[in-house]
Amino acid sequence: MNKIHITTLGCPKNSVDSGHLARAFISEGFVAVENSDDADIMLVNTCGFIKDAKEESIEEVLRLAQMKEGGRKLVVSGCLAARYRNDLLKEIPEIDAVFGVGEENLIIDYCKDLSKQRTGESANRGIGKKSPALRPTNSVIHTGSSYAYLKIAEGCDKKCTFCVIPSIRGAFRSIRSELIIAEAAEYINAGVKELILVAQDITNYGKEFDGYDLVSLLKELASLPGDFYIRLLYLYPASINKSLIECIAAEDKIQKYLDIPMQHSEDKILRLMGRRGTRDEYRKLIRKLRRRMPGVALRTTFIAGFPGETEEDFNGLIDFIEEMRFERLGAFMFSREEGTASAKRKEQVPEKVKRRRFEEIMKHQSLISLELNRELIGRRFRAIIDEVAEDVTLARLYSHAPEIDGVIIIEKTKAGSQKKDNRRLPSASIGDMVTVEITDAYDYDLKGEIV
Repeated sequence: MNKIHITTLGCPKNSVDSGHLARAFISEGFVAVENSDDADIMLVNTCGFIKDAKEESIEEVLRLAQMKEGGRKLVVSGCLAARYRNDLLKEIPEIDAVFGVGEENLIIDYCKDLSKQRTGESANRGIGKKSPALRPTNSVIHTGSSYAYLKIAEGCDKKCTFCVIPSIRGAFRSIRSELIIAEAAEYINAGVKELILVAQDITNYGKEFDGYDLVSLLKELASLPGDFYIRLLYLYPASINKSLIECIAAEDKIQKYLDIPMQHSEDKILRLMGRRGTRDEYRKLIRKLRRRMPGVALRTTFIAGFPGETEEDFNGLIDFIEEMRFERLGAFMFSREEGTASAKRKEQVPEKVKRRRFEEIMKHQSLISLELNRELIGRRFRAIIDEVAEDVTLARLYSHAPEIDGVIIIEKTKAGSQKKDNRRLPSASIGDMVTVEITDAYDYDLKGEIV
């Protein structure tokens, strides 16, 4: 029992955890298989952030539960497991073990016991002392991808009234810079072209350290040798200061793309959410970023139907979206998560109203995105090749975060190269840095050709 398959659901932070876990398994003699049908042990790293994520995780666990045969084992871990450990064990008896966040070493010990065929009832349900989170630094990284996620911190200290992350992942704690730098160097040596920094709030990085913060880390990462980029995800808007803006603007290796979840624009709703900042402060921040970094791509996220949100509040949000014209924008309907302050509020917005508001946000953004994309037609950009298929190549600009935003679609001839005016253009491989000319635009994706 040494073949293991890991299914990862949820955010990039979960992807980082699964990657560390997979490499640790390999170092212990396990074989990581791509297909769950071939696995002796099926491990699901779940998400429990909002209702839709929980439902997706449950569906995947139930799907794999139906595949149990011949002594195969089903292990569930991650955020959903941390929140509903006992419920999962009770409601889905096919699950062999459940482990929460930060229990990676317990997972490995449990699976090693399985491989030696000496598990006992006291160990096989995921009950035990929580061990330190795993972060291998000397394991060999194998990757066929153009990008890799680097988690620089765990947990969160913010008191957002809608969020369960602090109760699942604990207080904010920065990962030591030497571990981050070592892992980054491994990825660069393996051919990765983009390092994507993730945490619940990367702007809080280094708060425990003396004289070393996110700017310090970015400068050290940017000084590493190699042709690569750095992308920043999840910056808390009220914590973006002048020194950070100047660092991002000055460092050529940092993509001019910032993911800044604002959650709402109206002061009343922001206060109810427990968020710092105001509509006017957000507007000033956006203008400052665009003035200091012309062409910067800004992504944000908004919640539709937060408790107490009136039509006037919602219309204010729509006006803000139209005024700011974000290059990238995501939205989700408020999810009433047990244990959060917002779940207890009486002014809950009906599901039908939340759905309408969500769809209206995305309708407005679709039109904005299409207009902004059309402005790119005829321009040339440096792009990273992410995927190469028989008839199409997919690439990304600095303004495209993988798995989140759109792509550049590059069509090819049957011979495998592009075609223009009956002449072949250069082909490319995953991870190549190429110059692309934009030839057409859709609401989220672009069409282009390598020149």
